[in-house]
Amino acid sequence: MAPQFVFPVNLQALEQEFEDGRLCVQNSVRVASLLSSELEELVKGVSFDLSDKELFCVEEQDVFDRVYSLVRAFSGLTSSCKFTIVESLRSNFSVLLPSVDALACHDEDESMHLDRISSLLNAFKIYTFFLINIVLAEESNINSNNDSRAVANTRKKKHVNTWNWEPQRGRVLNLIANSLEINLPLLFGSSTPDESYLSFVVKNTFSMFENGALLKDTGTKDALCRIIGTIATKYRYVEQCCASVLHLIHKYDFVVTHIADAVAWAEKKYADGSLASSLIREVGRTNPKDYIKDTAGAENVGRFLVELADKLPKLVATNVGILVPHFGGESYKMRNALIGVLGKLIMKAFKDIEGEMSSKCVRLRAKQAMLEILLERCRDASAYTRSRVLQVWAELCEEHSISIGLWNEVASVAAGRLEDKSAIVRKSALNLLIVMLQHNPFGPQLRIAPFEATLDQYKNKLAEQEQNISVRSLENNSASHSESCNTDGEIDNGNANIVAEELDSLPDSCTPHVENVVTHKESSLPDIGNLEQIKALVASLESGLRFSKCLTSIMPTLVQLMASSSSTDVENSILLLMRCRQFQIDGSEDSLRKMLPLVFSQDKSIYEAVENAFVTIYIRKSAAETAKNLANLSVESNIGDLAALESIVGALVSKGDISSSAISALWDFFCFNVSGTTAEESRGALSVLCMAAKSSPGILSSHVQDIIDIGFGRWAKLEPLFARTACIALERLSDEDRKKLLLTNGRKVIGVLESLITGSWLSQDSWYAAADKAISAIYILHPTPETIAFGLLKKSLDCVFDFSGGDELQSDIENCSINNLATVEVAKLSRFLFVASHIAMNHMVYVESCARKIRKQRAKAQRTEADGQIANSVDPPKENGINAELGLAASEDALLDSLEERAQAEIVSGSSAKKCLIGSCASFLSKLCRNFSLMHKYPELHASAMLALCRFMIIDANFCDANLQLLFTVVENAPSEVVRSNCTIALGDLAVRFPNLLEPWTENMYARLQDTSTSVRKNAVLVLSHLILNDMMKVKGYINEMAIRLEDGDDRISNLAKLFFHELSKKGNNPIYNLLPDILGRLSGQNLDRECFYNIMQFLIGSIKKDKQMEALVEKLCHRFTGVTDVRQWEYIAYCLSQLTFTDKGIKKLIDLFKTYEHVLSEDCIMDHFKSILSKGKKFAKPELKACLEEFEEKLNKIHMEKKEQEVTARNAQVYQQKIDGLKSSAVAQDFKEESGEVDECEGLYIHKCSQYGLLA
Repeated sequence: MAPQFVFPVNLQALEQEFEDGRLCVQNSVRVASLLSSELEELVKGVSFDLSDKELFCVEEQDVFDRVYSLVRAFSGLTSSCKFTIVESLRSNFSVLLPSVDALACHDEDESMHLDRISSLLNAFKIYTFFLINIVLAEESNINSNNDSRAVANTRKKKHVNTWNWEPQRGRVLNLIANSLEINLPLLFGSSTPDESYLSFVVKNTFSMFENGALLKDTGTKDALCRIIGTIATKYRYVEQCCASVLHLIHKYDFVVTHIADAVAWAEKKYADGSLASSLIREVGRTNPKDYIKDTAGAENVGRFLVELADKLPKLVATNVGILVPHFGGESYKMRNALIGVLGKLIMKAFKDIEGEMSSKCVRLRAKQAMLEILLERCRDASAYTRSRVLQVWAELCEEHSISIGLWNEVASVAAGRLEDKSAIVRKSALNLLIVMLQHNPFGPQLRIAPFEATLDQYKNKLAEQEQNISVRSLENNSASHSESCNTDGEIDNGNANIVAEELDSLPDSCTPHVENVVTHKESSLPDIGNLEQIKALVASLESGLRFSKCLTSIMPTLVQLMASSSSTDVENSILLLMRCRQFQIDGSEDSLRKMLPLVFSQDKSIYEAVENAFVTIYIRKSAAETAKNLANLSVESNIGDLAALESIVGALVSKGDISSSAISALWDFFCFNVSGTTAEESRGALSVLCMAAKSSPGILSSHVQDIIDIGFGRWAKLEPLFARTACIALERLSDEDRKKLLLTNGRKVIGVLESLITGSWLSQDSWYAAADKAISAIYILHPTPETIAFGLLKKSLDCVFDFSGGDELQSDIENCSINNLATVEVAKLSRFLFVASHIAMNHMVYVESCARKIRKQRAKAQRTEADGQIANSVDPPKENGINAELGLAASEDALLDSLEERAQAEIVSGSSAKKCLIGSCASFLSKLCRNFSLMHKYPELHASAMLALCRFMIIDANFCDANLQLLFTVVENAPSEVVRSNCTIALGDLAVRFPNLLEPWTENMYARLQDTSTSVRKNAVLVLSHLILNDMMKVKGYINEMAIRLEDGDDRISNLAKLFFHELSKKGNNPIYNLLPDILGRLSGQNLDRECFYNIMQFLIGSIKKDKQMEALVEKLCHRFTGVTDVRQWEYIAYCLSQLTFTDKGIKKLIDLFKTYEHVLSEDCIMDHFKSILSKGKKFAKPELKACLEEFEEKLNKIHMEKKEQEVTARNAQVYQQKIDGLKSSAVAQDFKEESGEVDECEGLYIHKCSQYGLLA
């Protein structure tokens, strides 16, 4: 009988000799030294022996030694040799396994039977040992080859290797798994195999799990899972396996899913969840603090628990209580995982609730407890956990695992999380609400009014039925009692149970009822059934109404989120609003329109989200619907929305998303070809066509005559903005269409535009808008617009006065008299001033466009000439070289610039000899605006006059310089906020046009931020933001005024100021860093509320992100303590220090600069801020720094107490000194009194003596 085989520590250990006489290698062969022919001969011999002899021949010393030698050198064998040896061992082992099962029915002698078992056991162990070592050797060889290939890529084409290892590996490992599933107790003689055998298999199996590439093969992965599951469950090797499993999970993230598969397979195969339960218990026993540092391990363990809950929900549900303590741990990843586990259990563990009523109630209570935990975790301290909870709720919605009774509670939680400070939580909340809308159980229409109407009807019906039932019960009390009793005399309460179940049922159970009922709200109520069903329906309707009101209430929040700096907030808010619009939520349509300005966003994802939403809502319809949607949208939009609409319509036309059929439908609406079209819809259609024409001017060419006839016809009197829109359409015509229009119908068109400007057939409000575009249209259409403009000015002037010229009026202005002004209509004078100033502005633009055309023509001619000369001659032209040397080209450009400047100057100032009509008007206007009493008497004239004055100032620098003092006087003292607001906007234009002239007035421009009017402050913020962010104005020392607007009472102004500083922080090296000390100093000196100051500085400091800048601010702020003596300023500086983000260097710098703020530590409020700094620093500090912080804290406290004692001592000394001074003063007074008494006595005696001697008269 062969010696017994014992599993060695490793393969090479078989060469050692042991005293117990175990099987070991006696004569190993050095395979590496063999020739290829000798090697093949050796392999063939071993293969022949294994196949020809009995299965037990592998325990023979000679065969054993040769097999060992080949396995030891397996990596160096040829492919054919590898295949031969593996196949020989595998086939023998596969034949051996049935022999083990045959041991159960043996007929041979007992001794022979025992010998046979011993031989089978030896062979079983040897085959297992060699096959597993082959797998390990080959995998090691593959990994080493891959590493060498990664280091040096060979240029030669690799030789095709016939050795296909993957299928062989899978077959070998599956064979090992099969060997574990046979009746091994027959072989080992006990219920469990040898410890050495199990530990060998388990150890090497887990080592294979560490190879991620190996697990990608399905056959191999399944075999390894079977091995682990069988050993742990069938052979009670749970404890050892648990330790190895948890080690794997902690160390390798790719094994999580596969280990969960192995555990689930074991439970399914053997109906034994001991392995899963043990693993859950081990995780539950782990100290939650251990997962704080091991974040990767916590994440892997969490994933494993979620996978386990997904595969074995009922088993995990019975053990989930062990894991609950981890909700109190500091590792948010473990809390996230447990939330995922609860979600899986709620979805899967309670679907088929069967059994007795008691167990059913227990499981329902367990489910309710899990739901309550999920609701509670929505307020978790970690944003990641709050986000994960909301994601789980969304998954539960999709699986219809939320009851109607809980639906609104979840919706209210999600609505509240929309205002969470974390972007990922807001994103999850938005997604949850989208999913809840999509899977809501209340129907496709969630408007509040239909729900309320239907609910009221059913409440009335319920009341009637309850009343009828109560009457019947009184009349037929005895009869109803006998009918309601069963044969045993017990009352049947089945209906009550049914109703109770309906109220707590899943949403799908009530969905068709609610939808059916709401759709019948205007007709007769459908017959629902008995009283209890009506009660259930009323409860469902109340829940639906509450859900609808919840969604309606979040519309303002969604509008705010669309202005968020986070792109995910914007995108998901738009998606939710689209879903709300689909379900007809009240307010969703208006809220969705506020997304239009986002087309100007520089974030590509936001722009694409807006464009996709716009196309989905307004464009992806039939042509008629698209046209009507766009027309109505144009009519209902404000100025900002129209600009955004124009941008997006132009982009969609360029892409072809707005089809030609939609354009034709828009023309049908404009031309009133669609029945029921109103003048407003027609004007809206034309407005959209004008927007489309900006990208494709040819759109308007086919309906030019319709534009003239309809836009300036009778419809213009009905619709105020029709004429203005028609003028815009004429401006958008292509060059060819303009020329064609002037040739065919030019006189009529110009005449219509003139009559619009000088006529009175438009209302006062609509005239200004129409005249503005009409003048612009004339300058665009006519080749010589100055001739038309002169006539317009004369006609406008004639409309104002009954006499020629304005000498009498100008004389009145100079003499501050209004005697003759009573004959002038203020409205007509205002119109004249508007026409004159607008013609001047358009003429300046016209001069610039003419100069631009000349430059383009010259540049084009020069390029053509240069190309022709290069083509005709190889040598460079000498003439051009001479011109370049003499600077003739530059002189021509200078001449053109000079002519352009003269032409612009003559618009207002005119030539020295004679002024033009506009120039005379400018002088008249300047004197008119200086008559403040007249301006205050006529506010409308004041607004028009100042607007015209600002336009003239923008045109001419000299006129601007002469009237700047007047403009700033008006902008500061004008009683009308409209005038102040217009002048504030004009100041921005003047600063762009003449920056040097406006530079000395910078302080006055910032002063507009303190205006009492909201509109003036808003325009001031907008103007200054535009100038500073576009580098047209330097950030001077008055930026603190802009900082104060961060806490403006108007939210619009506050948000604009925040946007300004947010954009300013992106410029260069963040100018806010340099401005912060100056802002701090100026704000400290102003009488600001403490909370207001805190909010401003917190926002500004929050915009500084760089660590170096934070560290430099520590030094700057510390040095400011020495420059001020006011306690309030000390407090403000300390607060700013507490708001900084401290690094290690920042903390050390704060400690080093202790002397600069030592003298201020006596104040309690300042100490509170320093304590805040220390508490924040301790959170991130390393042990060394933490020790320094504790020492520094002790030092601060010591100094603080000393300073307090010094203050008390000084105060007591002062009180004592006051007492001493008081005592001294009283003593002096007493002495003085005594001296005065003595003097009086002497004086009385002297008088008495004098009277005796007759010396007194």
